[in-house]
Amino acid sequence: MSSAGWIMLIGALVGGSCALLGCFLVLRKISMLGDAISHAILPGIVIAFLMTGSTSSFPIFVGAIVLGLLTAFLVQTLARSGVQGDAAIGVTFTSLFAIGVVLVSQYAAQKDLDLDCVLYGEIAFTPFDRVGGVPRAFWVNLALLAVNGIVLGLFYKQFKLCAFDPEMASAVGISVAGFHYLLMALVSITTVGAFESVGAILVVAMLIVPAATAYLLTDRLEWMLAIAVGLGAASSVAGYFMARGLGCSIAGAMASVGGLFFATAFLFSPSHGVVTRRVAQGRMRRTVANEDMLLWAGRRLEIEAEPAFDLRTVSRGIERLPRDTGTIVSRMLRAGLLMEVEGRYRLTERGEGRALELIRRHRVYESYLDELGYPVDHLHAAADRVEHHLSPALTAAMDAAVAYPERDPQGKPIPGSQDPR
Repeated sequence: MSSAGWIMLIGALVGGSCALLGCFLVLRKISMLGDAISHAILPGIVIAFLMTGSTSSFPIFVGAIVLGLLTAFLVQTLARSGVQGDAAIGVTFTSLFAIGVVLVSQYAAQKDLDLDCVLYGEIAFTPFDRVGGVPRAFWVNLALLAVNGIVLGLFYKQFKLCAFDPEMASAVGISVAGFHYLLMALVSITTVGAFESVGAILVVAMLIVPAATAYLLTDRLEWMLAIAVGLGAASSVAGYFMARGLGCSIAGAMASVGGLFFATAFLFSPSHGVVTRRVAQGRMRRTVANEDMLLWAGRRLEIEAEPAFDLRTVSRGIERLPRDTGTIVSRMLRAGLLMEVEGRYRLTERGEGRALELIRRHRVYESYLDELGYPVDHLHAAADRVEHHLSPALTAAMDAAVAYPERDPQGKPIPGSQDPR
């Protein structure tokens, strides 16, 4: 495999292993604790290096795990002592990280352990450090992905319950604190494994951004885990080509692509996207306006001998400005629900049918609320608030629940599927 292939593969492994853990950090609303650990384990790495004189994986992992657990413990202790949660994280990780920076600059800068390596990493060099013809970073990150996957698979139910309902988890005998520290240990060793690939700073993006993006795209944990891993891998592959095209840092480009994925999900997520919600809200406003006019016109058929009306009359009837009413009328004309005759408007046959359906929905809901004991003088206002959200199936179910009444609580006839007149 070429160096480019190894770089993308190693990046994908880093993104996948970080994303698995990041999902639970995001769900538990402790994302910044992952940031804290990724920085605070630096003194553990340096101390392990100074004690052993080696940069081999085992002592480095031990030092990272110890400092990672210490960070989680200190944050928890400070929070329980009255320090605000974000302040506890900030104080702990900045203090420990500063200690690590001092130790690196004073004792390890000339011994193959420098700040540039630790903070920024350089994934472009990983293909050259090989074991058995395969880059060492590949084996390390593959092992981390496997360990994270196995641990989360074995204790999936426990991690899931601790993330969504820690009180329930504690009540059924699950050690919430134990699984919290297990998660922190996994975050610590995963961060160390990613150091030489993306560095301590950029690993935070790999840890949080894919998970946060997946959170916007689905409401199921299983899908969230799968999407996060896929996004982590996609960020690595796309980031490599972006870096090659722009001539910039590969790890930085990978994190930037992850940020672009997040921004896209933030704007266009089917359920949480800002643009998607705005479009849905606009569509709902138009639907409400259209249905209000049809309801007004349908009720007018019941009480007025002359079904035609002009723009001013309908504007007063639906209590909207003439300009807005003109827009609604134009939509109704285009939809074939209204027709214009000598400057006046009236419902088409199709429009009358739709108006009767809406009247029936409104009055069935009033009858249902009346059956539940809702005050009669509040029925109309309550139905006005909800009627635009009732589906035909729900209307039919409510109609059956109140034994198919012919009149609503005010004595007005409830249209059937066809105009009863």
